[in-house]
Amino acid sequence: MSDDWLNYHHLLYFWTVAREGSVTKASEKLLLSQPTISGQLKKLEESLGEKLYTRVGRDLVLTDVGKTVYRYADEIFSIGREMIDTIKGRPTAHGIRLVVGLPDVLPKLIAFRLLEPVLHLQEKVQIVCREGSMPDLLTRLATHELDVVFADSPASPLVSVKAFNHALGECGIGIFGAPELCDQFGSNLPDSLDNAPFIMPAEGTLMRRSVDQWINEAKLYPDIVGEMDDTALMKVFAEAGVGFVPAPLAIADQLESQFGLRLLMQIPDAIERFYAITVQRRLEHPAVLAISQAAKDALFPTTYQPQK
Repeated sequence: MSDDWLNYHHLLYFWTVAREGSVTKASEKLLLSQPTISGQLKKLEESLGEKLYTRVGRDLVLTDVGKTVYRYADEIFSIGREMIDTIKGRPTAHGIRLVVGLPDVLPKLIAFRLLEPVLHLQEKVQIVCREGSMPDLLTRLATHELDVVFADSPASPLVSVKAFNHALGECGIGIFGAPELCDQFGSNLPDSLDNAPFIMPAEGTLMRRSVDQWINEAKLYPDIVGEMDDTALMKVFAEAGVGFVPAPLAIADQLESQFGLRLLMQIPDAIERFYAITVQRRLEHPAVLAISQAAKDALFPTTYQPQK
């Protein structure tokens, strides 16, 4: 037998301890003594050649390797439960599983509009969303923790991760604000926006660069009342009348219906593009294929022509 053979009983004990939060609770769950479980955990660590836990005070805390092993164990035992349910003729807990990475700067409304078609597929799909920075998400994509990353910028060829960018579509960028702000500053655009309050996306984002370029070309000096990483928080501030916000025109209707924001103007020549990033050269996951097709057919149905 290979030295790399995995003892699944040991893995089950480890997984249960991680889920329950302690050896004591795991022993109650498994109806085994605490020394037995502790001994099996030690054997699993020895077989893997890595520490899975570190002790912090009285608590056991997963190491980085332990977190990786737990994620795989969770998937293994989830699939095992599904197998039993399928054989017994019971509905599975989830059909297809789609694990999506969403950068912090991607508008939440865009993320929802992209994912919405999955909810209407004939086969049930469980959507798991993970947020984070692009470097972190691409690393997790490379280790197959994610099926796809949706982003408003392509994966850079300079990153060490081998990833492929699949264009979903593009749209213009608009300036949105509460009705009272639009009435106050909307008479002589864009000059009337000089000294107008703005809530801006974070420095370094593509949208921020597009807005900054337009502001410089229009020779405007807006009052930047805030900069935010979270686009949903930006819209909440805008709804309260704190300032104008830039946003993709593809979600203009949702911004009006959900936040009461009015489109004040379209930024000339500004384009926002969106991508599905995978480690496959061609899209393969059935849910991602459905998302890509729906984005091109409905969310971004035509190639955007910049406003001059």
